[in-house]
Amino acid sequence: MTPLIAALAGAALVGGLLLAIAGLRPVVRKEQSPRPFSRRRIARATQPRTGWSRWQWPTILIAGFAVWLVSGWPVAGLIAAVTVWGLPIVLSTSRTAARAIDRVEALEEWTRRLADVLVVGVGLEQAISATVRTCPAALAGEVSALAARLDARWPTETALRAFADDLDDATGDLIVATLILGARRRGPGLARVLTAVADSVSDEVAMRRKVEAERAKPRTTARAVTLITLGVLAFGALNGTYLAPYRTLLGQLVLAGITVGFVGALAWMRALTLSRPEPRFLRSRDIPTRRRDPSPRPQPTLGGAR
Repeated sequence: MTPLIAALAGAALVGGLLLAIAGLRPVVRKEQSPRPFSRRRIARATQPRTGWSRWQWPTILIAGFAVWLVSGWPVAGLIAAVTVWGLPIVLSTSRTAARAIDRVEALEEWTRRLADVLVVGVGLEQAISATVRTCPAALAGEVSALAARLDARWPTETALRAFADDLDDATGDLIVATLILGARRRGPGLARVLTAVADSVSDEVAMRRKVEAERAKPRTTARAVTLITLGVLAFGALNGTYLAPYRTLLGQLVLAGITVGFVGALAWMRALTLSRPEPRFLRSRDIPTRRRDPSPRPQPTLGGAR
């Protein structure tokens, strides 16, 4: 009965660890709003799952059970499953922060182009539409959606707030807040203010790149430690005398505890190298269905004449 109890304990341990990992993953809930012009949102919803993401969990389960059946150790199957799941994450370079920095840099470039168009003397809505063709590729979908909303006679402020939701970034909120104030006041100094905001965003991009370069060092250390540990574990598996104490039920539990501690340390180290997004301060209001009045506004006359 001892092997059966060990097998059941190992299966319960594998299932519990997988459930714990799934429970630790953050769940982000976003408010649903009618944004029919968001190309990026439509592309994410219609893009099929291909590559490793499709075969990830079947490969993890097959590898875990195969190692368990060959070795007779349930904890060995657990280690194999965790290795197949986590090794690509540990070895891969973090592109999330790099993509976020690229988007902020694209925002800075688009803001400068918008300021250059406003200098000519056109209105804000016409200037936004004019920047669609010269917009950076990282923001092409969001800017096109904003121009489409304005062409559909959405209120300018509502369209800008929906644009901020598409960007979903604190720096984007700063730029959109500047545009909202410019849309309300309709003054001649909006181009100058946008240029100053772009300079501030440029400094933020440089700061973020320096921080990301420093955070890449502990990630390199984690990859080296993981590869060395797996190498030592593979070499030790060839020595039956070295692994003899782990064949008992108590040895399996000790090995499982060591595995959980090592995986937890790696997860903690990785969490320390990831930057949390800054909280946003601009939230969209309820989007009204009423469109802007296409008729021109009456212009005031001199001397109070009618």
